[in-house]
Amino acid sequence: MSRNPASSQSTSSSTSSSIVSQGGDENYVKLIRQMTLIDCISIVIGIIIGGGIFISPKGVLVNTGSTGWALVVWVLCGVFSMFGGLCYAELGTTFRVSGGDFSFILDAFGPVPAFVRIWTRIVAVRTGSRAINSVSFAYYVLLPFYMGCEVPFTVTRLIGVALLLLIVIINSLSVPLTRKIQVATSACKVLGLIVIIVAGFYQLVKGNTSNIDTAFVEGSIKWKTIPLAFYSGLYAYSGWEFLPSISEEIINPGRTIPLAIIISVIFVTIIYVLANIAYFTVLNSAELLASSAVALDFGQRVFGSWSWILSVVVAISIAGNLNGGSITFARVLLVASREGHIPKVLSMVHINQKTPLPAAAGLLPISIIMLISGDVSSLINYTGFAGWFFTALACAVIPYYRWKYPNLKRPFKVPLVIPIIFVFCALFLVGMSIYSSPVDCGIGLAITLLGIPVYYVGVAWKNKPQWFKNGMDNLTVFLQQILMVVPQEGDDETKEKLQFKAE
Repeated sequence: MSRNPASSQSTSSSTSSSIVSQGGDENYVKLIRQMTLIDCISIVIGIIIGGGIFISPKGVLVNTGSTGWALVVWVLCGVFSMFGGLCYAELGTTFRVSGGDFSFILDAFGPVPAFVRIWTRIVAVRTGSRAINSVSFAYYVLLPFYMGCEVPFTVTRLIGVALLLLIVIINSLSVPLTRKIQVATSACKVLGLIVIIVAGFYQLVKGNTSNIDTAFVEGSIKWKTIPLAFYSGLYAYSGWEFLPSISEEIINPGRTIPLAIIISVIFVTIIYVLANIAYFTVLNSAELLASSAVALDFGQRVFGSWSWILSVVVAISIAGNLNGGSITFARVLLVASREGHIPKVLSMVHINQKTPLPAAAGLLPISIIMLISGDVSSLINYTGFAGWFFTALACAVIPYYRWKYPNLKRPFKVPLVIPIIFVFCALFLVGMSIYSSPVDCGIGLAITLLGIPVYYVGVAWKNKPQWFKNGMDNLTVFLQQILMVVPQEGDDETKEKLQFKAE
């Protein structure tokens, strides 16, 4: 985890210099700006809309007490997500580097909290969610072939591993190919939701309105558990925070990032609310709470033998979520490596394909181990509260920098009240997590704080034994030769972009 590889890498570096010196800028070994507004919208929508809205939106319903209040919570979660998205839009256009909240926290609060942020994602949040999603993908792919039967455990694991490998290959081969696949999967999942919405409103036209008519009278609101309803709803909206992770590859980020986030969150909010209304035209509250896959139960009632199509749509939706997450988090790993927080090779780019191959494949071994080992959902639950804490910390950069650097150039600027409200509400969610699950949060806190000694041993300790430094340098060179990757052109210059406040 040494920040500066030793001179043993000189052979590889000279090789990269000879390669990139031929021709003009198009031959530079670096990631280029090629993400358009459509690409960015598809990434945000693709990450937000995973399997949750298709599978189990009952977390909101069970904690509100009625259909009507559940719909209100879905709308308010969309508004809250928009507040967070606007905050990240300002941060993503103010900071000139990729990396998302890792870069924001690093520049404002230092390397320790930034490292702990990425530590929790590597050991639990991102790797665990990828493992769970890959198994869910396999389950819904196989479900039409095992109607009425249990889907084999081993087969789902094998297909899950194959999906993870495929996504790594796609992200390593070509950025344009990855973009096209993301647009296609996002369009497919939106089309699936539109089919559900149209079918639901057809039921309303037919007069199936009993569940909607009693939306606010079927039960009283559960004020005590209403924060848990918001927690469930906001989980389904998560994903708007990842777009600034790829800032360096977005065309005209000062305009594209805010537009993409605003359009995506508004669109997803409308789709989520309409989809829930559609579900309630066919399923009453008791049936929805008893369902393990709401969209599939809806499809069996409405589409009959054609309901298998929704199973395929759910699988594609999960695959798109995984692909979008790989696009963004690979760039977070790349920036963290560039800053010396994780091994240097993860900041390198493939010579010919100009893709972040090491970063794209970096989490694959951990994800596969988690996938094979069994249930990792507890690990994600343990560290879930930490995600909201670090999101609040990132948004706190806005009022902090408004005070410390009032003349800082901000291509997109939100009213100061928005980040203040968002930070307060996010910290309230952290508090609710601790209140409702103190043991789980205690375990999660221990996992999170473990990142601090890891940082001081792995990153801050510069006087490591020479044999360790030589070993890491030799491993880096070996991986460069095997993977055909080299440092990006202008990496040092890019790193300096974080130090921009005095300009």
